[in-house]
Amino acid sequence: MQTQTTHTQLIEELKAMLSEEQVVTNNEALYDASADRYKKYAKTKKALNVPAPIAIVYPLATEDVKSILMFCNENDINVIPRSGKTGTEGGLENWKETSIVVDGSKMNEIINIDTYNMQATVQTGVKLQKLEDELRKLGYTTGHSPQSKPVAQLGGLVATRSIGQFSTLYGAIEDMVVGLECVFPEGQVSKIKNVPRRSGGPDIRHIAIGNEGALCYITEVTVKIFKYMPENNEFHGYLIKDVETGIKILREVMVNGFRPSVARVYSEEDARQHFEHFYKDKCVLIFTTEGPAGIVKATNEGINEAVEKFKDGIIEKVDSSLIETWFNHLNWDESRIQKEIQDMIDHNSHDGFTTEVSADWDSIVKIYNNVMARIKNEFDRVEDLTMLGGHSSHSYLNGTNMYFVYNYTINCAPEDELRVYHHPIHEIIIEETLKLGGSMCHHHGIGKYRSEWTKDEHGSAYYMLEKLKEAFDPKGIMNHGTIFPQPNEVKKYIRS
Repeated sequence: MQTQTTHTQLIEELKAMLSEEQVVTNNEALYDASADRYKKYAKTKKALNVPAPIAIVYPLATEDVKSILMFCNENDINVIPRSGKTGTEGGLENWKETSIVVDGSKMNEIINIDTYNMQATVQTGVKLQKLEDELRKLGYTTGHSPQSKPVAQLGGLVATRSIGQFSTLYGAIEDMVVGLECVFPEGQVSKIKNVPRRSGGPDIRHIAIGNEGALCYITEVTVKIFKYMPENNEFHGYLIKDVETGIKILREVMVNGFRPSVARVYSEEDARQHFEHFYKDKCVLIFTTEGPAGIVKATNEGINEAVEKFKDGIIEKVDSSLIETWFNHLNWDESRIQKEIQDMIDHNSHDGFTTEVSADWDSIVKIYNNVMARIKNEFDRVEDLTMLGGHSSHSYLNGTNMYFVYNYTINCAPEDELRVYHHPIHEIIIEETLKLGGSMCHHHGIGKYRSEWTKDEHGSAYYMLEKLKEAFDPKGIMNHGTIFPQPNEVKKYIRS
C-alpha cells in the first residue's frame, strides 16, 4: 500500500513537471512496456512474469529528458530508455518495482539534411524509414537497413549498436554516426560535434553508441549519408554444397578488397524459409552489388573470380531475378509484426528466435559445426525443433558473423517457453562462441538475457566497462539489469 501511494505521488510530480499528456499510466500500455520482443510469446499470451513500470513518459525535447533523468536520479527510479520498441534481447524489460519507461518517439524531427557535407541530423525518435524516404527524394540513402527499418528509430538503433542488411558496403551504425547528443542521469547534457575524424583522446562517441540505455539517453544523432544509385544494382545467387564453401567464398571476396552490399551464405534449413522457391534442399550463397557503375562492375568481377576459385563447391547458379525478388522484401513493417502476434494468439507459434555471434574466418565454421552437433545431441527437446540452421550475413576483412536461427513446436506453458526452449539453445551457442574466441553478441546487443556472460565476453577488459557505469550512473538508475550482470535476477526470470 505504501509503495502504491509512493508511485501515485511520483506520477503526479512527473505530470506537474511535464504535462498530463506526456505521462501515460493506462494498464494496457504499461503491460506492453513491461518487456520487449524477447518475451514475445509470453507477452502475447498475457503471461509475463515481470513487474509493470509505473508510467511511460514522453519527452518533447532534450530539456525534458534532462529534467526526467534528474528527477529519477533524485528519487531512485529505474529508467528504461525506449525508442522504436524493436529490441530483442530484453533490454526494454523491467526488473524493478519502481521504474518508468522514457519513450523518445515524440522527439521526431529531422533537424537537417546536408547533402554537401553528406550528413543528416535527427532527433532520437525519427523513424529510420522516414529519414530514408526523405533522403531518397534527394537521391541519397542512409545505407542502414535493418529488418526493423520501417519501425525502428534512430536513437534506439544507435543505443543498441545496430547493423543493417547492407553493412558489408556501408558499415554498421557505429561507422555511420558522425556526432550525437546524450543526457546522463545527473543532468549533464553532452553534445559530440560533427567532424569527419579527430585525435582528441579516446573516441567518446562510443560511450553512448551501444550503451543500451544503461549509461545515458541519446537525444540527437548525426549520421553519414550516401549517394543512392539503385539503377546499378546487380544480384548473384548460387546453390552450394555446404556452409564452409560459402564462407570460403565470402572470405575470398572480402580479403581481395571488394565490398558487395549484401554477402550471405545460408544453411539448408535456413535457406528453406527464405528461398523455398529455388533452394532445392541446398545451401544458398548470395551477393548484391551497388554504387557507381565502375565499382559495381569491378565487384561483380571479384565475385565471379571467387566463385570460380571454389567452383568444386558450386552446384548451380541461380537466376538473378529470384535474388532481386528476395532483396525487395527483406523488411518487417508493423503489419508483419501484428501478423506474428495474431499467429501466436491463434496457433500457439511464432517466427522463431535468433542468436547472432561473430568470429574470425578460421573459427566461424568450427563454431557453426560445434553448435549444430551439441544442440542435436544435448538439447532435451530436440524432437520439438521445426527448424535449426544459420546464415552469415555481415562480413569483414578479418572475419564474419553467424546468425543461428531456430524454431520449435511449443509444448509447454507460455511462461515456461524461454526456459524450456530458447535459453538452453542460446546457452550452447554462446558457450561454443566464447570457447573459440568469438563475440557472443554481434549486433542485437547484450540486453538482459546475455548479461550473465558479459564478464566472459570482455574478460580483463570488463574493468573498463564497469568503470563507465560507476562514473556515469553512480546510483544505478539507468536500465537496471541491461549489459551489467545481475546473476540472481537473470536466474529468477529465466531458470525458475
